[in-house]
Amino acid sequence: MGKANFSDDFKRDAVRQITERGYPVAEVSQRLGVSQHSLYEWRTRSTGSST
Repeated sequence: MGKANFSDDFKRDAVRQITERGYPVAEVSQRLGVSQHSLYEWRTRSTGSST
């Protein structure tokens, strides 16, 4: 399998669902078809922290 390329807007929206709307990472991951690892990585990059 190749590495999927997601737009910056897609990543920002996915992170907002976790950080601003309070959805669980597992739920967003399943709904968007993105690995939980990717979501955690995007969140870390967008906030500059690991929490």
